[in-house]
Amino acid sequence: MDAEKEKQAKEMPKSNPLTQAQFLLWKRQKDADSSARKAEATRKREEDIAAGTVQMNGRELFLHEPWVFDNNQY
Repeated sequence: MDAEKEKQAKEMPKSNPLTQAQFLLWKRQKDADSSARKAEATRKREEDIAAGTVQMNGRELFLHEPWVFDNNQY
């Protein structure tokens, strides 16, 4: 059994310990990248809605054309 454990230990790559500062830097970069992608997708969606190339969902329709949901006419 000892030989098997040694073989597995040799095959596994050694990992470098990650410091808290490195983790926080990576996390900030990841969050910034994620928010930038989300903002770009939102901007493109708004442009497409304004151009009329995509169909609006219910929330977007309510925000852009609230008169559609006005039941005072009935």
